[in-house]
Amino acid sequence: MFAAIDGFLRYLKIERNASELTIKSYSEDFGSLQDYIRDRVGEVSTPAELQIAQLRGYVAYLHECDYARTTIARRLASLRSFFRYCQREGLVTSNPAKVLRTPRVGRKLPHFLTIDQITQLLEAPPANETEGLRDRALLETMYSAGLRVAELVGMNVDNWDRDTNVVRVIGKGRKERIAPIGRHASNALGRWLEVREPAPDAKPAHRNAMFLNRFGTRLTTRSVGRMMEKYLALTGLDRITTPHTLRHTFATHLLDGGADLRSVQELLGHKSLTTTQIYTHVSTKRLKDTYEQSHPHAAKNRKVEE
Repeated sequence: MFAAIDGFLRYLKIERNASELTIKSYSEDFGSLQDYIRDRVGEVSTPAELQIAQLRGYVAYLHECDYARTTIARRLASLRSFFRYCQREGLVTSNPAKVLRTPRVGRKLPHFLTIDQITQLLEAPPANETEGLRDRALLETMYSAGLRVAELVGMNVDNWDRDTNVVRVIGKGRKERIAPIGRHASNALGRWLEVREPAPDAKPAHRNAMFLNRFGTRLTTRSVGRMMEKYLALTGLDRITTPHTLRHTFATHLLDGGADLRSVQELLGHKSLTTTQIYTHVSTKRLKDTYEQSHPHAAKNRKVEE
């Protein structure tokens, strides 16, 4: 059983080009399954020995542990993918996880910043310090191109084409995409590159990195998160803001500005248009909020002058 799980994780990494974060998430999901099998089921030698009743017991166990519905839904999706792999490898004849009911998950609207708020954040890093110039370039690039944090820290200097003002990034599934950046991001990157100094003994993977830490090596996603926390405290912006909020803000501002959904999908690198459609709900909600606040007959609790 556990050998099959290891084989599935190798399949994800080698054949599906899954990212390290994806592999880590799947590993955590199967760690939970292994704990359940060991504590509640007993010895299971092969995937074919897992019965539907035992898998339903696993779902009940997840609910007993008070896992969030989103976590349970993800773990069931992992199970279905695993058994599809097992079918392909001839380890099982059917997919017992197909009949498991996924809990209904309400989709939260993504948090985003207003234009005034994003301006405040982008101007927070000091422009007279090396670290401040790096942070300005980093924030401007994330917001200008709608990049994921992993895409941002994975950028190399030669991934930016100054002539066409586009950056080449590696997204989910190690898929490459081209993202345009605006004048503010271009100027900020140019100023950062004037002071950027990689460590003398840095390996090529670090020496070519666009964004470096204070030791002159490639910046990490965790470092970007800490940097964001610092500027949120400095500006007094909502602490629920994360680096990924800039990606949400990018998409929301594009749609508010009249961009069509298909274009936003391409710019974000979304495989499915359904994923991008969540931002239309954000824009619609803003319109409704504006209506409620502005129209004298809209709000139920508004006092109308006679």
